[in-house]
Amino acid sequence: MTSWPAHLPITRLRVARPTDQIDAVTNWYRDVIGLPLIGGWRDEGGNHGGYDGVLFGLPDAGIQLEFTQHRDGSPCPAPSRDYLLVMYVDDRAALNAVSAAIQARGGIPVQPENAYWLDRAVCFEDPDGWGVVFSLKPGVA
Repeated sequence: MTSWPAHLPITRLRVARPTDQIDAVTNWYRDVIGLPLIGGWRDEGGNHGGYDGVLFGLPDAGIQLEFTQHRDGSPCPAPSRDYLLVMYVDDRAALNAVSAAIQARGGIPVQPENAYWLDRAVCFEDPDGWGVVFSLKPGVA
């Protein structure tokens, strides 16, 4: 593995995406997938430029997944079925356990667009149609 570039003193990463159904997306990532909700805001006082938002930790607050919704609408349908959030596990037993837990919470596996995921992952779609993949980490059969 190469070392991190010294000129980029990054201490946290956040990936943000808009949605026009923030409550459904929040419920799905929190209650179906089981991600920890670590924060959020409502733009009731006008301090957030018309945006409501939620934050999830992946797997902790050092890596964050953010969803925002503007009061005037924030539609964000998946541009294709290959736009994915991919989370890796160490072995097949862990993958099977993740899949079973998500299905027990109402998650329904979907067929991946890319055949690479067929024998090494389980795929789901969030309420906006964006893919969420749980996969064996590279190098694990």
